[in-house]
This record gives sequence, C-alpha cells and structure tokens, in this order.
Amino acid sequence: MRGRMGMARRGDVSPALALALLAVSLAGARAQDAALEDPDHYVQEVWSREPYERTEPELQPFSPQLPEGTEEKEPEPRPRDPVTPKRVTKPKKVPKREKSAAAAPPSGKNSNRKGRSKSPEKAASDDHGVPAAHAHVRESCPPLGLETLKITDFQLHASTTKRYGLGAHRGRLNIQAGINENDFYDGAWCAGRNDLHQWIEVDARRLTRFTGVITQGRNSLWLSDWVTSYKVMVSNDSHTWVTVKNGSGDMIFEGNTEKEIPVLNELPVPMVARYIRINPQSWFDNGNICMRLEILGCPLPDPNNYYHRRNEMTTTDDLDFKHHNYKEMRQLMKIVNEMCPNITRIYNIGKSHQGLKLYAVEISDNPGEHEVGEPEFHYIAGAHGNEVLGRELLLLLLQFLCQEYLARNMRIVWLVEETRIHILPSLNPDGYEKAYEGGSELGGWSLGRWTHDGIDINNNFPDLNTLLWEAEDRQNVPRKVPNHYIAIPEWFLSENATVAMETRAVIAWMEKIPFVLGGNLQGGELVVAYPYDMVRSQWKTQEHSPTPDDHVFRWLAYSYASTHRLMTDARRRVCHTEDFQKEEGTVNGASWHTVAGSLNDFSYLHTNCFELSIYVGCDKYPHESQLPEEWENNRESLIVFMEQVHRGIKGLVRDVHGKGIPKAIISVEGVNHDIRTASDGDYWRLLNPGEYVVTAKAEGFTTSTKNCMVGYDMGATRCDFTLSKTNLARIREIMEKFGKQPVSLSTRRLKLRARKRRQRG
Repeated sequence: MRGRMGMARRGDVSPALALALLAVSLAGARAQDAALEDPDHYVQEVWSREPYERTEPELQPFSPQLPEGTEEKEPEPRPRDPVTPKRVTKPKKVPKREKSAAAAPPSGKNSNRKGRSKSPEKAASDDHGVPAAHAHVRESCPPLGLETLKITDFQLHASTTKRYGLGAHRGRLNIQAGINENDFYDGAWCAGRNDLHQWIEVDARRLTRFTGVITQGRNSLWLSDWVTSYKVMVSNDSHTWVTVKNGSGDMIFEGNTEKEIPVLNELPVPMVARYIRINPQSWFDNGNICMRLEILGCPLPDPNNYYHRRNEMTTTDDLDFKHHNYKEMRQLMKIVNEMCPNITRIYNIGKSHQGLKLYAVEISDNPGEHEVGEPEFHYIAGAHGNEVLGRELLLLLLQFLCQEYLARNMRIVWLVEETRIHILPSLNPDGYEKAYEGGSELGGWSLGRWTHDGIDINNNFPDLNTLLWEAEDRQNVPRKVPNHYIAIPEWFLSENATVAMETRAVIAWMEKIPFVLGGNLQGGELVVAYPYDMVRSQWKTQEHSPTPDDHVFRWLAYSYASTHRLMTDARRRVCHTEDFQKEEGTVNGASWHTVAGSLNDFSYLHTNCFELSIYVGCDKYPHESQLPEEWENNRESLIVFMEQVHRGIKGLVRDVHGKGIPKAIISVEGVNHDIRTASDGDYWRLLNPGEYVVTAKAEGFTTSTKNCMVGYDMGATRCDFTLSKTNLARIREIMEKFGKQPVSLSTRRLKLRARKRRQRG
C-alpha cells in the first residue's frame, strides 16, 4: 500500500557509485593536466586541504549511464510551450538511481532551464580545474533557502547598505516591502554607493556546489531599482575570491530588465565553495544598485555535522512529495480512492473559466451522504493559483488519512468515522497552470494569483458586512436584517456581475452542505487570520474588527498556530514585514489589512461555517525538495484543526412526534450570532468551554431554552430540543385539513366592531 502511493525507495546504489568514482578520477586527471595553465590553481589546491573537501569525490554531479532495463522510469513531463530565458521552468527530477549515487538533495521538476550563460560544454573547456559535471549532463540543485528563510540574516553580508531597511538581510527573492518607504522593511538590498565595488554575499556555512543565481529588482511602489548585469565570485575563506570565467575573462551575467520578474543564470560550470558573492556591473540608468536573489546549490555532506542547520529534518511518512499538475492531481486522487474506496469519494463542485473541473475528495465512513449528528468540515486551497504549498499539503493529507486509516491509527479512524471531511485542493486551477509554467523560483510573486479572467477569488464574495453593520446602525436588527444567514444581494446574483465561475461554484457548494468549520490554505506568510476581514470604520485600512464569536475564532486560530512547528516560535524571522508573535501566530484579518467580500466573512454571515485563512509558509511556491519539511511543519496542525469541529454543543431540534425541524434558529445568550439547523434538524454550535444559555426557536413552534455545559475534553456536548407547535399553528393545520383558511383575530375584531356600529345606526 505505501509503496504504491509513496516515493519509490532507493535501490542498490553501489554500481552507480562505482561508476561515479571512476568518472571523478578521470576528471581529476584532466584537472591536473589543466592546472599548469590555470593561474587560480594554487587557490583551489588550498581549498582541497580543507577537512570537509575530502568527502567531495562521493558527490560529484556525474550521472553515469545505467544498463538498459535498469533505469527507473519517471512520469513524462507535461508538454510545455517554448519560454524565454527570463521565464525558465524548473529542472526535472534526477532519476532515482542517479540521486542515490550522487547523494545530493532532490532537484526541481524540470531540467530544461535556458540560462543566459554560454553552453556548459564550451564553458567547461575554458574554465580549467573547477569541479564540474560531465559536459553532456547538467546538474540542477535546489535553492539554498533565502526565500524560505533557511539562510539566516547572519549568513547575508554586503559591501555597503543605503540604510538598515535596505540591508543584506532584505536581499531575499520575492521579499515584500512594507506599506511605507524608508522604514525598516524595504524590498531589497541596496548598496550605499553606485560603483563597481559593491557586492552582496551568502555564507552557505558548509561546502556547497553552486550551480545558479536568480535575481530580482527592488520591490517598491515608487522607485525603479534593479541590476542589469553582474559577476559571480566564490571563496572558501571569504578573503580569496575566484571569479566565474568565460574563457580567459570574467563572465558577465545578464541581470534584470524590470523589478519583479525573476531571472535565472546558471553557472557555466558548478563551483564548489562555502561563500558566493554577487558583484553588480551595471544597473538601471535612473535607479540604484538594488537586488533580491536566490542561490541554487547542493550542500556537500558534513561528516562532523559542524554546520548543522536548525530547520533541517526528514519525514518518516511514505508520501508522494512532488508538485502535481492538474492531470497528476486527478491521478493521485484516483489512486487514493482506489486504495480507500470505503471511505473516499471524488466529486466536482463546478468548473473553472477554462473548463477545468474543480475536484474535491470526501473522506467519511459513509461517503456520499450527510449523516445526522455528524459535522461537516472542509479544507480549501489554491484560491490564489500561485500559492501552491497549500495545494500540495492537502494532497499529502489525502494520502496520509487513507494510509493511517488502513493502518488503524485510532486517532485517524475516530476522525474519519465521526466527521465528514471535504478537501478541495485547487480552487483556481487556471491560475495554478500559469504559475506551474514559471516554476517555483521563477514565477515571481503574482504570476497565477488571479483566475483566467483576472479575478481574485479570495475577495470575490458578496459584501455582507456592510449590510449587517448599516442595519445595526439604523437599529433595524433583527427586524430587517438578521445577525446570520444574511441573504446575497440581487445584483451579485445577476449574470453581469463581476463574479468568477469558481466563486459561484464555492457559494453553491457551501449552501448545499452544512459545513461547521473550514480552513482555506494560502501562502506568502506564516499566520492564521480570523474574521472579520473587513474593517467596520470607514476610511480605515487597519482596525481590529472582532465578530461576536471572537473568543471562539481566536481559539480556532491558536489551535493551528500552536501546533505548527514554526508559527509560534518567537525566534523565527518574520517573512516580510509583519511580526505576528504578539498574538501567538494569529491575527484578526481586519487589523492586518481590510478586505471586502472575503470568503471568511461570507461564510460566517451567510452560512453556519466558521472559516479561517491559514497562511502556511513564507514561500508561496517552495521548491520540491522543501515539501517533506513543510509537511512536517503542518501535519499535526492540519489534524488538530479538523478535530476542533467537535468542540462546543450539538444536537437535534425535533417536534413532539420526533421529526427533525429544519432551519430552526439556535441562539446563545450573550453572543449576537445565531446558527440554523440542517435539513434533518441537527445542528452544531462551536463554543469554548463554559456554561451557556441556549435557545431553540422555529416558525410555528414554541421556544425552548436550556443550560448547556461545554467541557474541556474533545467532543461536543449533546443538547437536544423538542418544540411543540403554537396554538395558531395548530389552528392553521386544522383549517388547512378541512380546506379552510384561518381567520386573523385582529381582522375578526374589526369586522365585529363594524357590525355593531351598523346595528346602532
């Protein structure tokens, strides 16, 4: 079972390793012959005496040919259109036997990068004595981790800086600037002077095989700053530097032509060193030397574990850790369904603008039907197509739940049997396809964020907040506008409204299924945001705007953040500009930035569902090699958050004959937000531990009130209600039974008075 779904296990690597060692010895002989002509050979000989260099021969990036029939086949990559060097896709995964022989970290998904440098074959012949791969094979290494923060601020240095907010620690790919310029959080490293002696440097803290550099300009609303060309230098001691050559001269790499689109340049020959330095040679005419960057490199093994990275970790879960395009996502869903047919069901909620089906997977012990008393939960990801980490986490969660259920993990068995779980991994598949073309490092910050017709799904829902708040200000609540189940405005339902097809599909989905709790996974930050997402005061962009269920939402947000490996870590670096540690990795959405028509606010005001936005990582589109670690960061949180659907009270609202009453209103004293029963009369009301006065009421029935206690143990408290019909409702039933309509008492009194006046007259 695990073998079918998980990663293929490594085979016997000794034949490949022997071939690799033979190739290394041949390369060493060539390097010695070339050393007599290479003026930098002495420096490289000094490097070879470093204690950590001795392990290098085992990790040379050779990929020897295996005998026919022994090479494991990889899935064929999805067809791609030709791309320019500035929008190069990520490299393909190295075949598994080659990875085992090289013992290098896994590479990306595509290897057809088209860097601006000269061909590897010619460059290798011109640059003597540098450790390199075979001329016919290009090694592709993953990012060192400037964008994902694996590289700490202390590992980044620069010649000069314009000010602290533009220091070397801000020179990270895709880092975003703060709202105000000239603050502590600007969008790049900027040199203090514009001359050819400026540089930014990365200390890998261990010997690393550097293979490429990705650069961006400065993220700024007002200024245009970027580097148009640069040199690359490497060192093993930060004092003696070797410049990457192009024949006999220094190689000049072509940089950026604008500030946001990342540009990749592969080194003509991989360079082994500890430090790498970028030396700008030219920059935008009207701007300054400013850069954001990422370095591609394969860290060599450190036998003494001297340069241990704090965030390095492995996972024992046997899952498919890769990026899945649309076809691969459907195939993975099918595999999970075939492995766990008794607890899974695949269905779609609609289509995207481009006609791609929006697939969801239901996980339940009775898939396909709502069970009375069993709460409904959902996860959504990919509303922004380029925020793909959430998508992959949900695909991993699907596999994990199936595997653990089959393995009889009692915690997962209980969750599956007591909850109806819905997982929608890709709400915006059209946007994802655009981001997938760019790849994890080269897509930029916004490519694929919107739908095909340019709509941001996350902010495309009807603004019900304004309807509620205006009614409250006029003191028309609850007579005119209820505090829940607020109707969608007519204009929003019209065909001419600017509403995405994907948005309409989600609304119909949420109106059909009585969801109790949901989380939409997003990216670019590390925080859990809870409603309201829209500020109540006019003309403000940030203001704490709590819901009547603020304490419940804060607990729900904290349940995810506190079990995440990094969210509540006070030592971690902020992703971009915001430090969310004051609220333990959580934030009220409106106090962060106001959004009208968010999914969170819509869910709360139009349905029973309590929805939160979960930002699962600083990097929206992490490299494939980071997925196992990101899974470990989020796995426990994903499960704990699902378990919170069983917190609070639940029950049935029935009539005296035991029939469930749909749309009965459940009110909690002191909380100005009600919920309603589902079609079978069952309900779930999320509440924190405590004692509550709860009232159930329905049209035509008497009202019933109870005291309901919520404990600290997992599992909702049962609180049922039986309602009897009112006298007027019974009269109406009798009259309807005999084909007559009941007479209104007030109308009857008026008729009697009129008759008496006529008699007196």
